[in-house]
Formats: sequence, C-alpha cells, structure tokens
Amino acid sequence: MRTADDAASAEFHAFFERHYAELARLAHLLTGEPDSADDLAADALLALWHRWDRVRAADHPVAYARGVVANLARSRVRTAVRERRRVALFWSQRAERAENPDVAGVVDVREALRRLPFRKRACVVLRHAFDLSERDTALALGVSVGTVKSQTSKGVAELQRLLGTRAAPRAPRQVRAAIARSGGAAGGAR
Repeated sequence: MRTADDAASAEFHAFFERHYAELARLAHLLTGEPDSADDLAADALLALWHRWDRVRAADHPVAYARGVVANLARSRVRTAVRERRRVALFWSQRAERAENPDVAGVVDVREALRRLPFRKRACVVLRHAFDLSERDTALALGVSVGTVKSQTSKGVAELQRLLGTRAAPRAPRQVRAAIARSGGAAGGAR
C-alpha cells in the first residue's frame, strides 16, 4: 500500500510541476485578478489531489484540471459580481472611474475580456491564449464542440466591438494575437 501511495504522490508532484503555471495563467485570464490567480490554481490542485485517483484515471487529466480551474474561476467571478453589486447599491452616488485612453493594448484586452460573459471568456481564452483545439476546450469546460465554436466566435466579435470603441477597429486576427499576448509575460501568472 505504501508503494502505491508513494507512486501516486510522485505522479501528482510531476503533474503539479508541469501544469501549475499554466493553470495559474488560465485562472488569471478567466478572473482578471493577477493577485488571486496563484491561490485559485493552488485551490484547484488541492481539489485534484483529493480526487487524484479519479483524475489520473481520466482520459485527459489536464482537461479535467482546466475544468476545475474554470469552475472555481466562475464561482469567484460570481462572488465578486455579487459583492460589487452590494457595494454599488451602498455607494450609489459614487462616480465611476474614467478609463485612461493611453492604456497599453494588453490592459485593454484584459479589460475587454473581463466584460465578456464567463463562457465566452473561457472559450476565447482557452482557444486563443492557450491555443487549445475546439475539442480540448470543450473537454475542459464540459460543453460541446459546437458550443465552443459559437461562444468563441461571439466572444471574439464582442472583443472586436469592445476594443474598437477604445482604439482603431481591429481585425479578428489582431484581436486573437492580442489575447494570446495578454496572457504572456506582461503580468501573466508566475
């Protein structure tokens, strides 16, 4: 029994080392919160450890892990939205901050991503920032490939519209490149 536990522990440790940074980056892009991305990825990996026998037996353990991160991120986003609504009701007279028109493109893309509904954001991020196939994205989110296709298409179109209001309208290829860059070194997860 001890040997099986040691093997499972070593296997999980290797999985952790290989995928932690990617999962933290995914969490960052889905929540828009760089400070909590590491915590969310750690929470996801802790949940995976508790179900490691099931995870390691899955056909696609990384897709399973991405799904856990996506679910935790969705929960965190919903909680944040509820809290913001409570604060907004309390401080209804509070003036909104004006956006700085000189903000770097990466910041613009991240802000636009935050404005997308969660499923569109998740599809766009997984497809374009993580360069996952439609199938792998569907596996990670627990949806159909058709849903991934439609949500990604609608999400990119919405990003174009959102980014076009702050800057010169961007072609879909430019939006996709900006999304991929937004998850990179410029403030990406550690």
